[in-house]
Amino acid sequence: MPSLWHQTAPPIGADTTLPARTDIAVVGAGLAGLATATLLARSGYKVTVLEARHPGAVATGNTTAKVSLLQGSVYANLRKHAGDAALEAYVAANRAGQDWIRSELVDDPGLEQRDAYTYATTAEGVKAVEAEAEALAAVGLDADVLAAGESADLPYPVQRAIRMRGQWQIHPLRLLAKLTGEIRDHGGAVVTSTRVLGMDGTTLKTTRGPIQADQVIVTSGSHVIDHGGFFARLKPSRSLVGAYRVPGDIPRAMYLSVDPESRSLRTAEGLLLVGGPSWTPGRERETEKLLHELDEWTTSVFPGAARVTWWAAQDYQTVSRVPFVGPTGDRLWVATGFNKWGMTNAAAAALTLHGDLTGYPTPWSEALRSPHLGVRDGAEFVSNQAGVAAAAVTGAVRHLAPGARRAPSLCTHMGGVLEWNPLECTWDCPLHGSRFSAEGQVLEGPATEDLPKVTEAADSGR
Repeated sequence: MPSLWHQTAPPIGADTTLPARTDIAVVGAGLAGLATATLLARSGYKVTVLEARHPGAVATGNTTAKVSLLQGSVYANLRKHAGDAALEAYVAANRAGQDWIRSELVDDPGLEQRDAYTYATTAEGVKAVEAEAEALAAVGLDADVLAAGESADLPYPVQRAIRMRGQWQIHPLRLLAKLTGEIRDHGGAVVTSTRVLGMDGTTLKTTRGPIQADQVIVTSGSHVIDHGGFFARLKPSRSLVGAYRVPGDIPRAMYLSVDPESRSLRTAEGLLLVGGPSWTPGRERETEKLLHELDEWTTSVFPGAARVTWWAAQDYQTVSRVPFVGPTGDRLWVATGFNKWGMTNAAAAALTLHGDLTGYPTPWSEALRSPHLGVRDGAEFVSNQAGVAAAAVTGAVRHLAPGARRAPSLCTHMGGVLEWNPLECTWDCPLHGSRFSAEGQVLEGPATEDLPKVTEAADSGR
């Protein structure tokens, strides 16, 4: 289903002609890519953005679009994995990213100030709230810690909560429309329906032909130009969002629970957006039930709620919990691992990359790029790869099982056995999160090649 943002987006201009050369090629027309391209275009570079589908097609156009410094349990987890210095740099980067977005949308009606809450309804969630409160205090962020019984303005009991006043929410595609227009006004291009297939020296190979680029920046979530196995450092996660029309008053703040069953709430276009179940692509066979569960929860706490639309987004997390923004090879840069907080982190990544490429590095870039992988992270990396291996074995067994109705398709990235996702009608890879349409077209990487043509109906693979 198209997200609420896509259904209400302004026209976003784009180009269809691929230039022969450019100073900087940016892969991906989400917020990270377009913000980076805008900053570099303002600095006088000829910039070309290459987008496989259309601006905001993947994460940015399917986010809940909270521009908040209160981020669930992110700070406590980052502090545990990477330490206080990395956390302080992360906060500085996200604050700068938040300020930049506000400055870009200062007169836009989609920019709305809201209080933000991180809350818990379970004993396990209370522990996460307390750890997050400690992390906030460690970096001097101003927030109120609410005890059980103190109002969080929700229609169900809350055991503990953190409130941070004066945060923001946006319509993300209104921002992408503005940035796309400015890139083109500065002589750059945003070329859509153009998938990047690889890089050879200074030449980018695309589905529209080659383009010469002095520098290449990949902001496509998963690293589609990967000379060093970077995809193995990322953990993909897919999340579901429903938009509901609710009778009577609805909560006006932004909310995120840190319970085992997390819920995210915000308002937009007169509707209540409810974020819910997350899953690893290709490892959840009954995806339809996730939407039913979200509907049941929403109607139980907001009687009379009726779903208007729903959508899903894919995010990536690094083992250390620190987003990766920087060089990965000669003339090659990457921004990824935003861990479900892509608004502030995407803008922060753009500021970081602009500073690197213009010779004026940001104050936080070095601390965030310092090595953070410790024993805990190494063990988690091994665990993640064990999950990948288990998914590969399970898929192979199913693929070879006698009497199988149809041999499932194999991912064009590393041959993972694809799982049919009945909710979104896609083929999803359980290894590294590549996704394909029912017809076999690549939707998300690290795969760059479509599936071989098949003649049987997609649902015969269930």
